[in-house]
Amino acid sequence: MTQTQRTALVTGSAGFIGFHTAQRLLQEGWAVVGLDAMTDYYDVTLKERRHQILKQHQGFQAVEDRLEASGTLMRLFEEHKPDAVIHLAAQAGVRYSIDAPRSYVEANLVGTFELLEAARAFPPAHILLASTSSAYGANTEMPYAETHRADHQMSFYAATKKANEAMAHSYAHLYHLPTTMFRFFTVYGPWGRPDMALFKFTKAILEGAPIDIYNHGDMRRDFTYIDDLVTGIVQLIEAAPLQVDQREAALTGDSLSPVAPWRVVNIGNGQPVQLMKFVEAIEAALGKVAKKNFMDMQPGDVPATWAEAQLLEQLTGTIPATPVEEGVAKFVAWYREFYGA
Repeated sequence: MTQTQRTALVTGSAGFIGFHTAQRLLQEGWAVVGLDAMTDYYDVTLKERRHQILKQHQGFQAVEDRLEASGTLMRLFEEHKPDAVIHLAAQAGVRYSIDAPRSYVEANLVGTFELLEAARAFPPAHILLASTSSAYGANTEMPYAETHRADHQMSFYAATKKANEAMAHSYAHLYHLPTTMFRFFTVYGPWGRPDMALFKFTKAILEGAPIDIYNHGDMRRDFTYIDDLVTGIVQLIEAAPLQVDQREAALTGDSLSPVAPWRVVNIGNGQPVQLMKFVEAIEAALGKVAKKNFMDMQPGDVPATWAEAQLLEQLTGTIPATPVEEGVAKFVAWYREFYGA
């Protein structure tokens, strides 16, 4: 590592978003320490292949351990003194949180606590933590803006992520740790998770199996292509919230805390897309029509998510813009190559 090279700690580096984020940072000259527990929530082979790609970079160091394990993060912070921490490791999935809520307590609550304690002991220049658009919960005012109240989460997964926001705010206030929370909006793209709709739909359509379309297709999502999301994350590293006594003019619609160097930022297109249009993009990319099984809304789900992206644009100068047709086609091309489909 050169004297001027910066180090990033990326948790969840073998996960979908963590892999792409670590890869981008490596391409931009960062040294990256990637922590992942390689849990079997979905096919571990996919995680192993992602880490294999990252390990081809000289600047990448893989650590396989659970972030909630006492002392793991403290040791990594002490050894590497990361300049930026990008916390993406979590037990994901709205529906799985109904079946296995304890795994969300361990990974999302205890794991984030361990990270905050390590940051308290060895403060980085900026901590960036993943939240979710699901934190907006029962809020029906669209588009979702960071300054809206988000008090009525509809799944335990969303509740743990909202708790992460509150936990991080308290540490930002008490220990003056510059902290940015991301609320992601329906991220998709190559190397995506098998439990996500795009992956499941593509697999089913190729196999001639029906796809389950919830709320009878009356769903809208702010589909965010992975490369756009990663651009937002990496650009926000340089936009750390200022300490209270260092501030000047406020940004319009800023979620900056009045008592801490902490803010929450949506990363989304600001353009809701009907679920059926998304399905049509998959059909077009595959050249095959789906067999559709229309169903009622699932518990914990919401009919629409849609980001107000003004704050992201003010902080970074860009917002996600990849059309779903283009992003879906790139995923399908990856899927066919990876699985020989």
